[in-house]
Amino acid sequence: MYLSKEEERILNGEEGYARQKSMEILASLGDIYGADKLIPVTSCQIAGASYKTIGDAGLFFVSEFAKTSKIRVKATLNPIGMDSIGWQRMKIKKEFAEKQLEILDAYLKMGIDCSCTCTPYLIGNRPDCGEHIAWSESSAISFANSVLGAKTNREGGPSSLASSIIGKTPNYGFHLERNRKAGIIIDVKTEIKKFSDVGALGNYVGTIIGNKIPYFKNLSLDSDKLKSLGASMAASGSVALYHVEGLTPESNKAIDDDLEKIEVGKEEIEESKCKLNSSDDMELICIGCPHCSVGEVKEALNIFKKEGRTFKGDIWICTSRYVKNELERTGVAQELEKYAKLLADTCMVVAPIEDNYSRTATNSGKAAVYLPSLCKQKVRFGDLESLIKDFN
Repeated sequence: MYLSKEEERILNGEEGYARQKSMEILASLGDIYGADKLIPVTSCQIAGASYKTIGDAGLFFVSEFAKTSKIRVKATLNPIGMDSIGWQRMKIKKEFAEKQLEILDAYLKMGIDCSCTCTPYLIGNRPDCGEHIAWSESSAISFANSVLGAKTNREGGPSSLASSIIGKTPNYGFHLERNRKAGIIIDVKTEIKKFSDVGALGNYVGTIIGNKIPYFKNLSLDSDKLKSLGASMAASGSVALYHVEGLTPESNKAIDDDLEKIEVGKEEIEESKCKLNSSDDMELICIGCPHCSVGEVKEALNIFKKEGRTFKGDIWICTSRYVKNELERTGVAQELEKYAKLLADTCMVVAPIEDNYSRTATNSGKAAVYLPSLCKQKVRFGDLESLIKDFN
């Protein structure tokens, strides 16, 4: 991979340890994947923030970087393992909280926006179509590539952090137009309305197509459900980019006539829902994976009010600090707290929920995939309305 004279100086350590290590990461990636050069990025989204997932080794890594480095482009942080303000409400152990706050402090010292969300596009980090970025959370990558038309590869936490420090990323993969074409057509033959339907569709498609780029026909979803679709496909497969006919910005140029076509009907959706279920009982209902928008929280509140009662266990609604502040400003958060806990900065997947729960219910296809393996949970999967009706 070609390096400019300035990039070579950084690689040789002439601008300090953190920038040298960052350039080493990017140069190695470029060499592995056959990039011709580094290209500028306009924003980064950095994973590797929860103490649960990165542990003491990750804490040491980011703390060392924080001693000498500052970011060069806009960067936001992924969810951490707890609500940074209300962690006691989650029954988080003090020792965990102290380590988590150390990680958060290290990222803050580097100048990173520690809003701690997997939906940075809902809090101002929203790239335009065609912009090159370096994002690392799987659902955020999918939304940026697919719904916004920005260009990012599936970055890891270290590589996205390196890009934020250097301001560049290797030019390969989804940064190249030729790699953004659809590889398979998904013809949807049933109505997809609820979040659980979207999660089941994404789970089914992700499982059968691997890393191919799907092109959906006969699918009409709002942005919140497109967010959920991408998250589910990224969790069940390796899908980082998809197209929806008439909805996503690159759909009119992403398809060829001779692609394989798969039809997905009601039978496949129900089959997928069954596979995501491993429990009839539940101790915790949790939504917000990816983080809920203002609209999703309001929709949940309407469901709670319609049911008109309190529930036998805990309910978590996970969102960003920005969205929570907006909901508090308008009074929605205060009303919601009559029924559920509105949590910021975290989600059920990266929090240590296994310390207090063993059976979790969700309407998220992504969470339903990760909860058994990452959190030792039995999962009840379904739409929120049906879940709370049984939560008595």
